[in-house]
Amino acid sequence: MYARFASPAVALVQVVFVLCLFSARVGSGLKVLVRLHDGKITEEILEADSEKDIITLEFKQGDGTLITFLSDFKRHVKIFRALVLGEPEKGQTQYQALCFISLLDHKELIPSEAMARLRQKNPHVVRSAEEMRGVERLSMNAVVNMSISWHLSTHIRNVCREAQDLVYTRQQDVKHWLDRGVEGSIFKVLPQSLDVTGLQSCNSTADPWQPCACSYRINLEWFPCQLKYCRGQGSNPHKCGIKSCSKGYRFDFYTPHKQLCLWDEDSH
Repeated sequence: MYARFASPAVALVQVVFVLCLFSARVGSGLKVLVRLHDGKITEEILEADSEKDIITLEFKQGDGTLITFLSDFKRHVKIFRALVLGEPEKGQTQYQALCFISLLDHKELIPSEAMARLRQKNPHVVRSAEEMRGVERLSMNAVVNMSISWHLSTHIRNVCREAQDLVYTRQQDVKHWLDRGVEGSIFKVLPQSLDVTGLQSCNSTADPWQPCACSYRINLEWFPCQLKYCRGQGSNPHKCGIKSCSKGYRFDFYTPHKQLCLWDEDSH
């Protein structure tokens, strides 16, 4: 469904997403229709702020869960948030917020400046990613202290405020940040690591108030992962569009009781 960028000899080029090279706007938003892995269609909202050097992606899953993904390029931090709707028949009357913090590799997606200049043709077309990057499994065996999280990224408190104590990260990422001078008091190792063989998974735990190992999966079905280049009349290629990717993330984390992980029961 994505057109290829042709040589100068071709008169007509159908470009799905183009970069407005002369746009002067610092921040910009883009709405893209995306097909989810369950076949349902959702509207993804992508926003970029080149001054703050961030990209935010947000969409609603078929079950009503709101997913937010923020990339902080300045601090090399990516933030995942899920607002999971409660199940009244299981004693949950409101939504539950989960937040996962991990190290950002700048090669994962296009720069914020390029994202801010991105425009699409045919906004009513449902998009599918060109490249499937599989599923990454992350053991979230540490937590972030929200009251001083600004030492790591100023965006954590805003994105994760509903999650309160459920803001997780990885010990290997903590080591990376500590080596670069981030305040160590931000992080706390969980009382039990997921590597402990005695820790039961929540789906096999009968007691709803027993500690267990929970899992949650977030699928980013469509995001701009790489710039494309076109050749014009000169010899040097110029940025003119993007390549799209999809990627899944499975987060494994400790929870003090099964009641905070009821979706894991339904997924097995």
